[in-house]
Amino acid sequence: MKASYFAAATALALCVAGPALAQESTNRVAAETAWSVFVESSPAECWAVSAPRETVNTQGGQPANVRRGDILLFTTYRAGGTPGEVSFTGGYPFDPNSTVGLTVGTNEFQLFVDGQWAWAGSPEDDARIITAMRAGADAVLTARSSRGTDTRDTFSLFGYTAATEEAQRRCAD
Repeated sequence: MKASYFAAATALALCVAGPALAQESTNRVAAETAWSVFVESSPAECWAVSAPRETVNTQGGQPANVRRGDILLFTTYRAGGTPGEVSFTGGYPFDPNSTVGLTVGTNEFQLFVDGQWAWAGSPEDDARIITAMRAGADAVLTARSSRGTDTRDTFSLFGYTAATEEAQRRCAD
């Protein structure tokens, strides 16, 4: 599972980098404003993914200039019509004793961390998050790195519903 996310991160980085590099990505099948849809065939996975429109890094309450890898928010579907799974990579190892906060409007959720990745705790949590994101304007993820940096990443949800519906449709079989 994580290998396909790495492929997605690489593909999205190529797409975000510009048109010349975007042509090197072969599994991007749709772009819905801030969200792109990717498909892998082995194993069959389809996902909507986006990079943040704003990122704030702080240490001790002060702005911090830190280097981070790819920062991406995903909703993934697998063959057979499985429910969507929400995940996030912050571009750094998370504090292992922390969670990632996800806020959409007045809805607040907690994602559990494992290395550089964070996931919802259950399929029911995934469903609640997806419903909130489809109705929201922005998703704000707050996290703490293993080095003590606090991060706040804001993702536009413009196009999220169309992108997740496309990803879900492509993996419905």
